[in-house]
Amino acid sequence: MKKQAFNPYLPLKEYVPDGEPYVFEGRVYIYGSHDEARGEVYCPGHYVTWSTPVDDLTDWRYEGVIYRRDQDPSNAADQMQLWAPDVAKGQDGRYYLYYCFSFYPEIGVAVSDSPAGPFEFYGHIHYPEQTNNGEILREYLPFDPGVLTDDDGRVYLYYGFAPAETNPDYPIVPSPGSMVVELEADMVTVKEDPKVLVPGAANSKGTGFEGHAFYEASSMRKIGETYYFIYSSELSHELCYATSRYPDREFVYGGTIISNGDIGLNCRERAVNMTGNNHGSIIEINGEWYVFYHRQTHATEASRQGCAERIHILEDGSIPQVEITSCGLNGGALVGKGSYPAAIACHLTGKTDPGMIVFGQNRKAILPYIFEEENGDSIIDNITDGVVFGFKYFELEELEQIRLEVRGKAEGVLWIFTENPADILEEERSEKAVGKTNLSIDSVTWTSVMIAPENAMNGILPIYFLYTGEGRCSVRTVELI
Repeated sequence: MKKQAFNPYLPLKEYVPDGEPYVFEGRVYIYGSHDEARGEVYCPGHYVTWSTPVDDLTDWRYEGVIYRRDQDPSNAADQMQLWAPDVAKGQDGRYYLYYCFSFYPEIGVAVSDSPAGPFEFYGHIHYPEQTNNGEILREYLPFDPGVLTDDDGRVYLYYGFAPAETNPDYPIVPSPGSMVVELEADMVTVKEDPKVLVPGAANSKGTGFEGHAFYEASSMRKIGETYYFIYSSELSHELCYATSRYPDREFVYGGTIISNGDIGLNCRERAVNMTGNNHGSIIEINGEWYVFYHRQTHATEASRQGCAERIHILEDGSIPQVEITSCGLNGGALVGKGSYPAAIACHLTGKTDPGMIVFGQNRKAILPYIFEEENGDSIIDNITDGVVFGFKYFELEELEQIRLEVRGKAEGVLWIFTENPADILEEERSEKAVGKTNLSIDSVTWTSVMIAPENAMNGILPIYFLYTGEGRCSVRTVELI
């Protein structure tokens, strides 16, 4: 089988959410925070980065640890986590990494001569000596920094955290929205007082941002003469955008680029995947535009993996919402023959609406989920009655059989569909299924189950599986024959 790109685009053992993609020196670099399998807190790892050639989005290379938590003097005791960062190339040709620790009210900056790092501590965002005595910027919760170096050399910093409701677990004062402040050429000194760029939910009435107001994850891009501000909205699972002719004012709501549950796509209300927080941005690679985002695994919000999808920027500058898929950066459907890890499923739902995962929750008791085992295998676990798992898309040519590696204790029926069975009335499923097999297993080791479609399958199609019956099972691989 030819080399292909999947979602998630990094190896299944890697967890780099909050991805900010950039093209530097002929390679695509991804900068993000660093979760871990079976994580219980956000971002416990040091910053790492991966890169790939712009002409081969399958060839991701691990660049190693680029910045450690304890390099910042404020975290010398290594008691806080490095949250979502951003990177900009300065006018001096060096690369500047902007970051924050947990909810600590401070933005740090590190610098490197290479986009691949390593980065060294450079300083904290602060006022000039004549303003506030040069104190560190602490207002409006410095959080999720985004940075833009404009064509004229001016540097803008974006940040903020504006939940619609205050969470008692977060004893913080939220910002009124996303904040913006211009920096001096030294990349750390602010020129002016911060101001609101895009409103949060508490301040969105009458602004055009109602229902999709700013929550977190500030990110700025410039396309032509238009500035695109990408952010996570008050709904949390979606990345939205706003546009302006200026980098620091007059932004107008544009729409949703992606939801990690496809909510809102073609008026969809029921998620096709577990939804949780989202963070990412857009990038042009070889003339094509992509959005980078993340998904939740392990039925929590603390083990997130980066994904990407191709997007289209229309002539009027708008970006239609795109669907989540299994093929992401592949440039088209996956080959319709061969074995695939089940963990690249882009659809994973229980019998009832999976709802929203929030920090601190663990929903393993009621939902199916992607899980990394101690031996490094990534699987779909907790498949019970009514669970649907699906993949988009495969280019099929006379597909005659599908083999799944399964284990567990289950007695029921495994169905195949080429449309989402969760959208089909239960009484109509039998006639719309393209195949099925009885599933009867009681095994702690992996065993093969074969399903033969009623007719050979052809064309570019999604493949969905529905389990109905008793018990619980897991799936490790899906092989198309």
